Amino acid sequence: MNLRNIYTYILAALLLTLPLKGQDPLTLTVALEQALENNYGLIISRSDVEVAQINNNWGTAGRYPTIGFDASDQINYELNSSTTANRVSAGVGLNWLLFDGFSVSITKSKLENLEDLSSGLLAVQVESTIEDIVLGYYYVLLQQERLQVLETVKQLSEDRYEYELKKQSLGGSVTYNVLQAKNVYLTDKANYMNQEVVVRNTIRNLNFFMGLEPTQTWTFKEMFEADTSDYIFGDLLTRMKSTNQILKNQFTNLLLKEDETSLRQAAYYPTISMGTGIDYGHNWAMSGGTENLNLGTLTPYGNVRISYDIYSAGVRRRGVEIAQINEDVAKVEIDQMEHALTNELYNLSDYHGVQLELLTVADENLEAAELNMSISEEKYRSGVINSFNYRDIQLIYLYAALNRLQAVYNLISTNTQLTRITGGYLGYASDETP
Repeated sequence: MNLRNIYTYILAALLLTLPLKGQDPLTLTVALEQALENNYGLIISRSDVEVAQINNNWGTAGRYPTIGFDASDQINYELNSSTTANRVSAGVGLNWLLFDGFSVSITKSKLENLEDLSSGLLAVQVESTIEDIVLGYYYVLLQQERLQVLETVKQLSEDRYEYELKKQSLGGSVTYNVLQAKNVYLTDKANYMNQEVVVRNTIRNLNFFMGLEPTQTWTFKEMFEADTSDYIFGDLLTRMKSTNQILKNQFTNLLLKEDETSLRQAAYYPTISMGTGIDYGHNWAMSGGTENLNLGTLTPYGNVRISYDIYSAGVRRRGVEIAQINEDVAKVEIDQMEHALTNELYNLSDYHGVQLELLTVADENLEAAELNMSISEEKYRSGVINSFNYRDIQLIYLYAALNRLQAVYNLISTNTQLTRITGGYLGYASDETP
């Protein structure tokens, strides 16, 4: 099965927000669907994106005016003259920052870049989750395949033990051979039982990545096989530089540093603000039981204010210098990240080529070990080889089978890492999803 097609389908499913399906058969597609919807890290990252989207607003940036209302009621009593005075006041005012060195537009740009960065971090979390699920799913298959190999070896040891028991009952085998066969059988049985625990643990770990209960059990439907296609390094490098999400996030971070520099430079401009509103006041007074004042006022007002900070002890200059240094650091971090990713890609590409060859060697080795096992069983029963030789050949088969399984998993792991570093998990989806 081509893993890339599976990744494409799953990412499309994420966009469609498919509901969970609690089915016992578990394919890689279903595992990814559930993880992309229920993984704890993704839920948190989506919340961060939602917060950034809410903040990305012209009102947050300061483009729009603010309107306020206030009211008060003050009562005074003069003891000497027995005079009571009451003042009620209320007002509605509008304040609007008309110009602040283009800081409103710069702040809005910064909010947009923060939203983009949050989305980029979510994309990295999605890629990481997909990689965890793919490797976790095939790690379960690896352990199940190992369990089958150990079961085969255990069955061979059991057959050998029963064979020695029958020979002993017929007088053809001594107690030493029976005990030796029994010890081998019990050792293989213990290995098999321990592997059963490993399989259950790996399934529980996969359930955790999918956000499901640890008691959920599955029937795994995928074949344990690796894509043996080779890659052209130049294509991988080009794809990595253009679509790697971590590298994209570094460029977004650079834009944020540039916005910060612009904000610091905006402090050199004057600010212009406007205020307008209307105030209402009512004064009432009574002395000796006689009302001597009852006056109401309604006062509209409007003003324009221009302010400029002539001298700030070098605060603005130092702020701009620090922001420019941070901007230069962000550029260096991009070069560093690209260099590190290029090195990682070289390493993965070399490792992938070696894993392809190792899988071929492991296939040939297993084929020879299986043939040797088949021949040795007949030789053992016919007495040509002894029990120690037969056990050695069993172990050779065991190690060959386990090495072959590990070679398959290593190749799957390398393919997965190459897909991640070249942005394949998100890149293929955006290219092929309508």
